Amino acid sequence: MSARRAIVTGCSSGIGLAIVRALLDAGWHVTGLSRHTPDLSDKGFVHIAVDLTQQGAVAQAIDGLAAPDALIHAAGILRVGGLLEMQREDGASMWRLHLDCAVQLVQHFAPDMPDGARIVLIGSRVSDGARSKALYAASKAGLRGFARSLAIELAPRRITINIVAPAATDTPMLRDPARQSTLPDMPPMGRLIQPSEVASCVGFLLSAGAASITGQRLTICAGASL
Repeated sequence: MSARRAIVTGCSSGIGLAIVRALLDAGWHVTGLSRHTPDLSDKGFVHIAVDLTQQGAVAQAIDGLAAPDALIHAAGILRVGGLLEMQREDGASMWRLHLDCAVQLVQHFAPDMPDGARIVLIGSRVSDGARSKALYAASKAGLRGFARSLAIELAPRRITINIVAPAATDTPMLRDPARQSTLPDMPPMGRLIQPSEVASCVGFLLSAGAASITGQRLTICAGASL
C-alpha cells in the first residue's frame, strides 16, 4: 500500500515544521512549501521554495503537483498595530497569505483529491478579536466562514475541512521583534502552546477517528479562552 501524501505550507519553522515532522514520522510523504528550506533530511520530504505572499507565487508553486490525501495550510505572518498604527499594506499581506492562499490551494486541489481526503487550515484564537491585532484577526476570522461553507460542498465526498486555532504558541513568529510591543498574556496553564501539540491535533483530524468532523474549529489555548 503506497504512503499517503500531504502538502504543507509554512514548513520551514514553527507549527508547519512540527506538522511535517509528525507526518514523516507517521509514514506520510510530504511536499512542503515555504520561503526557507527546513532543516529536514528525509527521503519522504520534498521542498518547494516559494514566497506565498507574492502575487502569482501560489499558482506557480503548485502547478503540476498531484492532488494530495491531505492539505495543511500552516503558513502565517503577524503584523500588529492599534487603531492609528495598523497599516493596510500589512493587512493586505496577511489576507493574501492566510485566506487568499487557502482559497487558491483548496480550489486547485480539492476537485482532484480522493474521496475521504482531509484539509486543515491553521487559524488562531485571536480570530475572535484581540487588542492591536485587528487586521491579523480579520484575516484569520475569514477562514472560518470559508471552511464551513466549503465543508458543506465537500461533505458528499467525505472530504473534511477544519481549522486548528492555537493561542500563543512558542514559535519564531511569537519572538518576532516587530511584535514586542504586543506580547501575549501567559495562559492560565502558565506556559505557551507547543508546536508539537498543534501538530498532534492536526494528526487527529487526519485520522480515521476524525472522519465525521468537518467545518469545525478546534481551539488550543491552555485555558486562555476561559
